[in-house]
Amino acid sequence: MSLFDVVVCGLGAMGSAALRELSRRGLRVLGIEQFTPGHDRGSSHGATRIIRLGYFEHPSYVPLLRRAYELWRELEELSGKRLLHITGIAEIGPPDGALINGVLASVSTHALRYELLSASELMRRIPAFQLPPQYQAVIQPDGGFLAAEPSIHAMLALARSCGAEIRIGETIRAIEPSPAGVRIITDRARIDAGAAVVAVGPWIKAMLPGLRAPLRVTRQVMAWFAPGDPEQFRPGRFPVFLLESRHGIHYGFPLDGDGLVKVAKHHHRDETVDPETCDRTISIADEGLIRAALVDHLPGANGHRTAAASCLYTVAPDGDFVVDTLPGHPHVLIASPCSGHGFKFAPVVGEILADLATKSAQRHEISRFSLKRFA
Repeated sequence: MSLFDVVVCGLGAMGSAALRELSRRGLRVLGIEQFTPGHDRGSSHGATRIIRLGYFEHPSYVPLLRRAYELWRELEELSGKRLLHITGIAEIGPPDGALINGVLASVSTHALRYELLSASELMRRIPAFQLPPQYQAVIQPDGGFLAAEPSIHAMLALARSCGAEIRIGETIRAIEPSPAGVRIITDRARIDAGAAVVAVGPWIKAMLPGLRAPLRVTRQVMAWFAPGDPEQFRPGRFPVFLLESRHGIHYGFPLDGDGLVKVAKHHHRDETVDPETCDRTISIADEGLIRAALVDHLPGANGHRTAAASCLYTVAPDGDFVVDTLPGHPHVLIASPCSGHGFKFAPVVGEILADLATKSAQRHEISRFSLKRFA
């Protein structure tokens, strides 16, 4: 029987960040991952993830983002890896839409740097876009993207260097109370620990059947296209973007090292799935939901689709994170931050979870993420 201070269940972005933060505080920690770090069955893969400071979802996220930027830069310095790429961000849509209104609320509340452009002004600056005349764009210089899988590997490498143990390809069967706090039962061992951090993404309801939270898992699709005029999409000429239109909200990235533009639809079909049985093949209909926005607004990117992948969102009804202690089980911490917008927060969520696990004073405001809101 092994004994640890904390066992981290799941080593996607959030679990890897928690393992790294706990280990550098000197705790004896174990991380368990049923697949391999950076695998393509969950929510932390796909090469890139957008990071942005003016947050359309709610202004209360901005202080967490400020800390996240600091921690990503620290992670780069410690790992010697470039993970954070600043390109600027264009957030585009009708002036009465959720995207423009939300971004403007955040930049106003927190006095962030931004420009508000008309559609014609944006198209002169970034000719790849074709927009209706009434659209607006909020331009922020701090936006960019993170290298997804390398970020996870960097966090795990730093955790190992601080003494963390990592087990790959091991499946957790149950999490139970024990005299030490919790007992983790896997397909290989029984492990006692003072606390468990459950960061298993779409498998959270299966792992914690007593969790009374209305979370559901949805299937998403991202695709890579070969643009007709690559020069229009090169970094420096083309930023990351979010675009709200009659087709929903789409997001995308500048040209990557393979000469491709990655584009996806946020909340693709809002299709509830089981992570064990969902169909991960990409259909013509899936592709069509992404191309619809390209046809109307980014025709130069509407080229040959060279690759596509699915990923999973674990979604709360209000779109906010879930970071809390499991009711009735004070040694079990839930980390389901994502609702489709969590990757960028990983290192600051790692701090939050480490504070909760060690019963330290919580340095971040997290009441918005409490399970009590579902009571």
